[in-house]
Amino acid sequence: MTRYSYFFSVAFVLLLMSQLFMAYRTSRVESPNYEIVKSFENFEIRNYDAMVLAQTQMNSNVYEETSSMGFKTIANYIFGGNKENQKIAMTSPVIMEMGESSKMSFVMPKEHSFENLPEPNSESVELIQIQPKTYAVLEFTGFANDKKIQKHSKRLLQFLKSERLTPVGNMKYLGYNPPWQVLGRKNEVAVEVRYSPKL
Repeated sequence: MTRYSYFFSVAFVLLLMSQLFMAYRTSRVESPNYEIVKSFENFEIRNYDAMVLAQTQMNSNVYEETSSMGFKTIANYIFGGNKENQKIAMTSPVIMEMGESSKMSFVMPKEHSFENLPEPNSESVELIQIQPKTYAVLEFTGFANDKKIQKHSKRLLQFLKSERLTPVGNMKYLGYNPPWQVLGRKNEVAVEVRYSPKL
């Protein structure tokens, strides 16, 4: 083995180990509570508990144009950009509501109620309470972009139509991984639905 190939092999192993460790850490990050009501072949129906969001409005519905700026705006809030200079733990997923304009949201950790969260310094960040809701959710892997989000959103709507389920409101993109994670990436598209289990 040459010196170059040895260095490459060691670097590859270290990179692989770091990616596996990152995937493990990501899987341990707090996520919203939900119950799977029904699993279809290509998607799930989930009942989500109530949650509190830190949310920012964006002027475009193009994911690749707005996701970075939206993320930075809310990240500033949880990293201490609030009236109490309080740091708040990061959770997953990051939620992006896709409409004529878009909204990006972080779910606040369960240890924080709406009442005890610090007020944001930025007027661009709003704290909102979401009541329990039912969502249809479709998962996909890899790095997300507008083309993939649109593709899987259309697939989910087609599956809902075939099952005679009615979507409510805008589609949402849910991203679970930091941009530097390559292995084990998880993405979802979700939309609220009216669903009553058949007896």
